[in-house]
Amino acid sequence: MADFFEDLGKRISDVANDIGKRTEDTIEVQKIKSKIRSLRRANERDFIEIGRMVYEKFQSGEVSDIDCVALCEAIEKRDEEMAAHEENIQRIREAV
Repeated sequence: MADFFEDLGKRISDVANDIGKRTEDTIEVQKIKSKIRSLRRANERDFIEIGRMVYEKFQSGEVSDIDCVALCEAIEKRDEEMAAHEENIQRIREAV
């Protein structure tokens, strides 16, 4: 009977150690994933800033790359559309 309890105790200990190891691994994986997300967000902020810089150069006539010009022109067109929509909103609010 003592062998049974000794074997049971060893198995419980092994399972507890395995669960502990898995928990540590899961925590470590989550830390690494968090670092990856932080790096990805930093890249996205930098991409946005690059875009802002290119657009500012476009506005001052410094951009000649046809792909960039096309994107900048599309941005300008959407800006104009947004301004028109904002004017419509203002007219609606004034009419009420």
